[in-house]
Amino acid sequence: MRLGINLGYWGAGMDGDNLAVAQEADRLGYDVCWAAEAYGSDAPTVLAWVAAKTERIDVGSAIMQIPARQPAMTAMTAATLDSLTGGRFRLGLGVSGPQVSEGWYGVKFDKPLARTREYVEIVRKAMTRERLSYDGQHWTLPLPGGPGKPIKLTVHPQREHIPLYIAAIGPKNLEQTGEIADGALLIFPSAEHLEETALRHLRAGREKAGLTMDGFDVCPTLPLALGDDVTALADVFRPYTALYVGGMGSRKQNFYNQLAQRMGYEKEAAEIQDKYLAGDKTGAAAAVPHSLIDQTTLLGSVERIAERMTAYAEAGVTTLTLAPAGFTLDERLAALRAGVEAMEHAGLA
Repeated sequence: MRLGINLGYWGAGMDGDNLAVAQEADRLGYDVCWAAEAYGSDAPTVLAWVAAKTERIDVGSAIMQIPARQPAMTAMTAATLDSLTGGRFRLGLGVSGPQVSEGWYGVKFDKPLARTREYVEIVRKAMTRERLSYDGQHWTLPLPGGPGKPIKLTVHPQREHIPLYIAAIGPKNLEQTGEIADGALLIFPSAEHLEETALRHLRAGREKAGLTMDGFDVCPTLPLALGDDVTALADVFRPYTALYVGGMGSRKQNFYNQLAQRMGYEKEAAEIQDKYLAGDKTGAAAAVPHSLIDQTTLLGSVERIAERMTAYAEAGVTTLTLAPAGFTLDERLAALRAGVEAMEHAGLA
């Protein structure tokens, strides 16, 4: 099992610290550094900056939002970053959610699976540097009846095949991800529930494509916090968990709430959502079960974190992405080093 880090969103008040975290991860031998985007900082700019300030660590988008860019633009960006970084770029894609897609980008959040499949096909075709033509339900290239003509990408990526990941939560999306991608980006993963909530669906998609899980990167992100008081550490993540389970999406379309339900927290997920959508964010955070937080984070001593890492490795995780938590840069760097120490303690390094 390999280790990665996730810097989250740029512009959250700790940008300088994020760069220092990425550089320390590079020094420590972490495999990949991911950056996210929602409706603030964009991922490619951050990744170019991080790549320029590091030496060997891969940089990856977790995620570049599908409604934000035409697929050919994404292929251009991926090829450019792969060329600039000397083959250190990984392309992570996701459909985002209906509020962002329709409210921020003005793109209807309809048929997300079909749109993702077509998007991936176009991106991959463009990056082969063949002349690009495509006839799909959502994209037609070139547009018929006009002056457009098939064009080919002029940038040469460093590699013939840039690894492509998809952020997936729901069963159908996970199955399609297994079928068409090189890896899956998972959030709120529980080692105890990983088989039923993710892996069996990914495996079904791989089988549909005539493939096995060999070489497929199962890549969940977990916050890591170092300390002796696990309960106090878990309480730090209550607002974060309540935001996703309670407020990240509408009452009918909240993928994280549905995931919590599939993990056995049906009653608790409903209560968190009811309170969050009613404006009671404090009550929603208080309603988050300690066990839900503990199962989806790495908390405690190095030894305890090592035990949890072993559980993830045994469950089928191939790259464990850490979000090192702390109120200061020193605390985040200590969490980063604890990740490596825990891997060594568990015999996974």
